[in-house]
Amino acid sequence: MAVESRFVVIRHGVEVETFMDKKAADEYDKMLDMADNLAEMFEQAPIELNESAIEELSVYLAKHRDDVLIALQAKKPAAVKKAPAAKAKAAEKPKPTEKTKAVKSEESDAA
Repeated sequence: MAVESRFVVIRHGVEVETFMDKKAADEYDKMLDMADNLAEMFEQAPIELNESAIEELSVYLAKHRDDVLIALQAKKPAAVKKAPAAKAKAAEKPKPTEKTKAVKSEESDAA
């Protein structure tokens, strides 16, 4: 008999999602907590949003948390690594192949 562990996220007495590992379940639960907090904030906002828009917007922002933090300048974007200039120039020059070496030596012999 096989034993299988499953982690179930339950919100307000309703099964929301099932995961095979605890870390994924915890991350999803944390995302839902952030979405709930955002929804409360949007309900207090001076603009009118229907319940569906509040829910969709809250979940979207919670799922894209890193992008939101970067937009709010609370987190720096990931730096793109650049190759040193000397290596970049060397990478641009094509290396001679065996065929081009043979052609060059034939030209030398003919002269």
